[in-house]
Amino acid sequence: MSLAIVYSRANIGIEAPLVAVETHLSNGLPGFSIVGLPEAAVRESKERVRSAILNSLLEFPAKRITVNLAPADLPKTGGRFDLAIAVGILVASGQLPEDKIALIEFMGELALSGELRTIPGVIPGLIACRAAQRQSIIPQANADEAGLVDDSDIRLCKHLLEICHHLAGEKNLPQAKKIDSVKQCYSETLDDVVGQEQAQRALILAAAGGHNLLMSGPPGTGKTMLANRLCTLLPELDEKSALEVAAVQSIANSNSSIKANFNTPFRAPHHTASTVALVGGGKDISPGEISLAQNGVLFLDELPEFNPRVLEALREPIERGSILISRAAYQARLPARFQLIAAMNPCPCGYYGDSERECRCTIERIKKYQQRVSGPLLDRIDLQIELARLNKADQEKLLQQKNSKMNSTKIKAQVDNCRQRQLFRSGKTNAHLNQQEILSYCQLENSNRSLLNKAMQQLKLSTRAYFRVLKVARTIADFAGEDRIHRQHLLEAITYRQLDR
Repeated sequence: MSLAIVYSRANIGIEAPLVAVETHLSNGLPGFSIVGLPEAAVRESKERVRSAILNSLLEFPAKRITVNLAPADLPKTGGRFDLAIAVGILVASGQLPEDKIALIEFMGELALSGELRTIPGVIPGLIACRAAQRQSIIPQANADEAGLVDDSDIRLCKHLLEICHHLAGEKNLPQAKKIDSVKQCYSETLDDVVGQEQAQRALILAAAGGHNLLMSGPPGTGKTMLANRLCTLLPELDEKSALEVAAVQSIANSNSSIKANFNTPFRAPHHTASTVALVGGGKDISPGEISLAQNGVLFLDELPEFNPRVLEALREPIERGSILISRAAYQARLPARFQLIAAMNPCPCGYYGDSERECRCTIERIKKYQQRVSGPLLDRIDLQIELARLNKADQEKLLQQKNSKMNSTKIKAQVDNCRQRQLFRSGKTNAHLNQQEILSYCQLENSNRSLLNKAMQQLKLSTRAYFRVLKVARTIADFAGEDRIHRQHLLEAITYRQLDR
C-alpha cells in the first residue's frame, strides 16, 4: 500500500482537534515534504523521523514521501506528530499492517534513536480520543498524566520498535495505570490567624459560596495571611475538576507534580504581570494565570499596583468563567472559572485611616491610587471589607500564638455542608447563579426588599451589585442552615459592600 492514514491530535488551547496524517509514497526522486500548515518544529520532524526509523533498524523508503496533516487550515505545532508520521511511513511502505491503525491515535515526539519523548498538552488529546472510542499510544514519560483519564484504552511506549511489535500483534504495549487521588494536607490553617474576626468571617463566606473577596487595610493587618489560608477551607476537588486542572497544566507544560493536580490551585502572580501572562495568549496561545487557577483561587496582592489595563482584562472571565482568545487563523477558548481574592492598601503609603500611623499622602494621591481599581471591577467583587490594625490584646495573643475562637476542621465541615446545600438546590455555588436563578432562590420578603432598595439608593450601588448582595445573603443563610433569607442575613450582606461607599 502506498497510502496510509494515521490519526493524531493537535493542540489548540484546551481543545484537541483530530488530525489525519496522510502519508503517500510515489515514484520519482527521493524526497520528504510535509504540508498542512506546519510550523518550524513540525517541518523539522522530517529529520527526526528519518533518523528514528533508520536507528530502529527499519527501512526508510527511497521514494518521494508526501505527508499531509489534515485539515490543512488548522495550525500544527510542536513535535507531537512525529510518531504518527513515522507509523504512516512504515504502514505505507508495507512494513506494518494497516488493519489496526484506524482505531488508534498516536501522539509523541521521536528522538533520533527512536525513543519517545514527553509532549505537552497530552491530557486534552486523551480526553478527545476517549470520546472517539479509539486507543491512544503515547510516550511512557506521560504515564502520570495518562493515569488521570479514566475509562480509556491508553498504551504507553518507550521506543518506536515497541509500537511495531504492538501493531504486528507480537507483544502488546502496557496500559496506563490509574492514579488515585491524594487528600490535601496543609501545614498552615485558619487557626494561625489571631483577631480580624470580620475578615475571617468574610473569608469563610467566600469559601462557602465561591465568592470573590477584596480586603483593604494598612500593611501588617493580615490580608496576605488570610488569603493564603483560603484553600484550607475549600472542598477537595472531585475527579472531574482535578482532570480540568491537570488539562490546563498539561497545556502549560507545568512541571508540578501530578499529585498536586488534586489540590485546589492557588495562583499568586506578581503585580508586574502583563496582560498575556494573566489572561493567556501568545503566538501559540498558552494559558495565563486565570486559566491555571481553574477551579481554584487567584490571589492578586497589592491590587492597585497592577497595570489598570491588566485588571480590566479580568472583567469578562469573572462573569463568563472562560476567555476566548482570537488569532487571525483560529480561536481558542480557555477555561477561567476561578475565585478572585485581592488585597490592597488604602493609599500609596498604606496608612490612610490608620489610628497609629500618620498618612503622608495628599487627597489627590489617595484618590488617584484608589481609582486604579475601576468601579466595574469592584462591582464584580462580592465581598469588600476593610481591615484595621490589631489591638493590644490581639497583639499579645499573636505573640503567644493563641487563638481559641477558630477551629479550622469544624469550619471546613460547615463550609462543606453549605456547599452541599447549594449543589443540591441549583447544581452550582451561589457565586455562579445567573439572574433567573437568583430570582428563584434568593427571594425576599417585602420589608427586606424595601430595605435593600433603600440601601441601593444610599450607597449608590449598581444593578450588578444588587444581585451580588442577594447571592451573598443566600450564602449567609445557607451557612446558618436557613431555607429563607432573613433580615439579619441581608444586613450582613450589605455591610460587605464597604468599598462601594
